[in-house]
Amino acid sequence: MARLIDGKALAANLRQSVSEKVELLKAEHGLIPGLAVVLVGDNDASQVYVRNKIIQTSQAGMNSFHNKLAAGVTESELLDLIERMNADPLVHGILVQLPLPDHINAEIVINSILPQKDVDGFHALNVGLLNIGMDSLIPCTPLGCMQLLKSNDEDLSGKNAVIIGRSNIVGKPLATLLLQENCTVTIAHSRTRDLKTICQQADILVSAVGKAHIVKGHWVKPGATVIDVGINRIKSETGKSQLVGDIEFAEAEKVAGAITPVPGGVGPMTIASLLQNTLKAACSQHEVRIPE
Repeated sequence: MARLIDGKALAANLRQSVSEKVELLKAEHGLIPGLAVVLVGDNDASQVYVRNKIIQTSQAGMNSFHNKLAAGVTESELLDLIERMNADPLVHGILVQLPLPDHINAEIVINSILPQKDVDGFHALNVGLLNIGMDSLIPCTPLGCMQLLKSNDEDLSGKNAVIIGRSNIVGKPLATLLLQENCTVTIAHSRTRDLKTICQQADILVSAVGKAHIVKGHWVKPGATVIDVGINRIKSETGKSQLVGDIEFAEAEKVAGAITPVPGGVGPMTIASLLQNTLKAACSQHEVRIPE
């Protein structure tokens, strides 16, 4: 039976660490990190995510700025708001919750955020810096995934890692981070042939496609570490709604060496990593070291 990688517990420890460093930052430099979150429209899932981010930002002792905009806001109006936040010295991190309405170009919006305030790590400059191995703000979910992996095995060198999903948000940056740890990395996607065989060769298997139980338990290599990024809402046999991952957890758990649950795995680490990025951004902008 696989060891459960408890994202809730790891995230709680990370949040506590960030909170302690924020207190030191206040005491030593009078600096309070500030995170501004922008929510456009009334997407239910986005509202839940944003609410959690706001609560946890405040609990970490940071300043939280919430901007709720109507679904019909123009792209120009959103860009004007970002320009004001870019210029605001109290705002050290800016996060625009995705997805955005169809009439707004997400790429333009993301790249209008100052790279040093881009705590999502999506700006083209941060993407480039990450890919050439220089210091940057790293996308929160891949950053959280790496911390989950390292909690299970500090030395990932030489391992065969398979990532299902090639998004700019998870798949591609996670592949880069794993390469930096000297893994041999395969990115699989919707056009991949014989996905089952590729998965069965993985020492580290990560699924980030958002399709319930797309990865079967018998696809998992015995002893592999499995990270399930997928969050899917389905109806259970009793007709009740439940959250499940991309991976057939009950079967995978029998053969994997370690596995993350859904919920309670990657999700909590994503928000904790956002707080970590905000602290880093604040220190960088004020040219002070992150407190030990």
